[in-house]
Amino acid sequence: MTYQTLNYTIQNNIAHIELNRPKQFNTMVMEFWQEMVDVFAEIDETPEARVVVISSTGKHFTAGLDLSAFGGLAAEMKSDVDGGRLREQMKNNVLEMQESFTAIEKCRLPVLVAVQGGCIGGGVDLVSATDMRYCTKDAFFCIQEINIGMTADVGTLQRLPHLIPSGLVRELAYTGRRMMAEEAAKSGLVNTVFDTAEEMLAEVMKIAAVIAAKSPLAINGTKEMFNYTRDHSVDDALRYMAVWQAGMFFSDDLFEAATANAEKREPVFKDMLPPKKLVRRK
Repeated sequence: MTYQTLNYTIQNNIAHIELNRPKQFNTMVMEFWQEMVDVFAEIDETPEARVVVISSTGKHFTAGLDLSAFGGLAAEMKSDVDGGRLREQMKNNVLEMQESFTAIEKCRLPVLVAVQGGCIGGGVDLVSATDMRYCTKDAFFCIQEINIGMTADVGTLQRLPHLIPSGLVRELAYTGRRMMAEEAAKSGLVNTVFDTAEEMLAEVMKIAAVIAAKSPLAINGTKEMFNYTRDHSVDDALRYMAVWQAGMFFSDDLFEAATANAEKREPVFKDMLPPKKLVRRK
């Protein structure tokens, strides 16, 4: 599939998504929201993909939502359409946009993101849905929505408190100030800060390669458990783990790992199966 706002490649089991509107600071136009859903659907249907890396082109990772692309919404709010119906439609619009980043979280593969320069507004929503975050020393993160008179609505307020202290999230969300790279690392939002975007991407790709070499079934189970545990009690998560393990433990991957260890070689694991799509064709 060809994308207007993204570059997508897959090499050595690593699916690489690259935001690609550098002259516009990778602002999120209408096409972007659909293409994020589409690219993760394509990844889900690509058995050789075992890990995802999201990066960007140009000076900034993203300047967030392209407000001009959504100018029509303001005009509609002043139309003669019934207010209740219009607001119900607005709710569905927001849910549709949320899906673009929920696709990252629901992806069965780990998703790593490499951030340079500004990560503003919708960019924070995006990175909050990923598994691991890395940035350059010139990077900054800003919950921009409060600065334009709105509440962040596509994931930041729901996911970020699970990543960094709640009090810090609230400060960022209430003030709209910039969190610079050093503070992002100190708070645990990012794993590592790099000097340049080139160095960062090279190192993130190395980490992705290590993940890609592991059992894809075990990696899938690990991400599943992380996300389930976040949203459930410890007791519920332990029970789910037991049920999951009962179904997945005795796999070819387990025996291949044991055999490779005995033979002092690197294990070779089979790709995951793509979705069958018996009912849903898209």
